[in-house]
This record gives sequence, structure tokens and C-alpha cells, in this order.
Amino acid sequence: MEQTSNLQSPVLENTTRGWLNGFIGVLIFSGSLPATRVAVLEFDPLFLTMARATIAGVLALCILLLFKERRPSKQQLLPLAIVALGVVLGFPLLTALALQYVTSAHSIVFVGLLPLATAAFGVLRGGERPRPEFWLFSILGSLLVVGYALSQGLTASPKGDLLMLLAILACGLGYAEGAKLSRTLGGWQVISWALVLSLPIIAALALLSAPPTFSGISLPAWISLGYVSLFSMLIGFVFWYRGLAQGGIAAVGQLQLLQPFFGLALAAGLLHEQVSLGLLGVTVAVILCVAGARKFAK
Repeated sequence: MEQTSNLQSPVLENTTRGWLNGFIGVLIFSGSLPATRVAVLEFDPLFLTMARATIAGVLALCILLLFKERRPSKQQLLPLAIVALGVVLGFPLLTALALQYVTSAHSIVFVGLLPLATAAFGVLRGGERPRPEFWLFSILGSLLVVGYALSQGLTASPKGDLLMLLAILACGLGYAEGAKLSRTLGGWQVISWALVLSLPIIAALALLSAPPTFSGISLPAWISLGYVSLFSMLIGFVFWYRGLAQGGIAAVGQLQLLQPFFGLALAAGLLHEQVSLGLLGVTVAVILCVAGARKFAK
């Protein structure tokens, strides 16, 4: 019994670290959509997407060179390309386009579907097999998030909703693929190499889509660009991929159920977007669903 306990202790410790890293990643990502909403009011969505990825890519290149990281193998290039298409290009561009038609509060609602998408791709790409009870809590949590949003009577835009749905699918795939790859390549190395590999293309597109002048851009828009470049595109992924790899893609991915509520709080506080007083009660229910999903994840 003592030997079994000693063997289980490192596993439990690693899982706990995974949930902590994942939680930090979710906190960082929670500011992404509100910041993008502010930035897209003054920056073209294509330029915003390419500029944030270019800034993060240059920083990632410097970090990789500083630590003299080994280059990815040929077998790792395709997964890195999938990560780049999903989280470097796909999700940022699709959400930036969507935020031209919907508010950040409305777009955050779709993040409630992201844990399901991540878990599904975790099964398909990561080989994970959560218990049936896990799916029950995951679906219930997603329904709570979506139901809360619908109860607010948020104005819908079919075009904006479609773009957000595509963004969630791209992001879920990128999360699962990156988490799987981080087991062999390392968490921060995955997002760094994905950014660096796409840097020539995104830098060129950033130059081509740049506005003729930046003189009319306000300080809040510049701060938002800085946030999505440094935190949403790089630092957040350092914690997130490490958390997914340590605690499991499907399990830790359920923490994303909390992201809409963190994001809605930011949208209400910073953008003065209206949020219902029922937010607290639904948040507690969602936290219980996350706890239940964690219990039955394996």
C-alpha cells in the first residue's frame, strides 16, 4: 500500500499543477475577446490578426534563440502547422471578423462550447477516453453557459455567430493538437515554434494589410493590441499547453467553462456592456460542473 501511495503521489502532484497552470491560462485568455473588441474598432481585423501574431512571433524567435532550443523534427512539423492554423491564424482572425457583428459579451458565450470542442479533439487526436459521467458534466456546463447567454436577450447576428462557431472549432483542434505535441516538445516550445514557422507569412500579410497611417489610433486600441499580442498569443499558451499536457486535454479543458464569466466581468467593467445579476449563481453552477468533470475525467 505504501509503495502504491508513493507511486500515485507524483501523478496527483502533476495533475494538480496541470489544473493550476490551466487556470492561469484561462485567466489570461479571458481578456482576449474584450481586448479584441476594443482593438477591432480601430484596426482592420486582418491587420490585427497578423500584427498580434507577428509581434508574438518575433518575441518567440528571440526566446528560442536565447535558450538555444532544438528544432522540431520532421514528424512534428505537421502538428505544429495544425496548431498554427488553429490558434495563431484561425481563432484570432475568425473572432476579429465576428466582433465586427457581435459584442464581446455575445462572442464570449461561444467560449462555453470550447471545452466540448477541446475534449472531442482530445479524444480524436490525443487518444483520451473520459468516462461517460465526464461528458454529462461537460455538456451540462456548456448548456448552462449558453442558456445564461440566451436569457440575456443578446442581439444575435447569423454571420457573427457562424464566424464564432468556426473559431471555436479551429481553437479546439489547435488546443488538442498543441497539448499532445507539448508532451514531447514542451509547452512553451509548441506555441513558440508554431508562431515562428508562420512568421514569414503573417509578417508579410501584416505589412500588406497595414493602414496608411496610425496617427488616428487611440491609446486603448494600442494597449489592446499589446495585450492580445503578448498575453493572448504567447504567455497564455505557455501556461495553457503545460496545463493540458499535465492534467489531461479533456479534463483541464473544462476550465474554459469559467472563461466566459471572467470575460463577461471584464466586458462589464471595462467596456460597460450590460451583464445580468444572475451571473454569480450560474458561475457557481458552472464551477460545480467543472469539479464533476474533473472527478470523472479518467
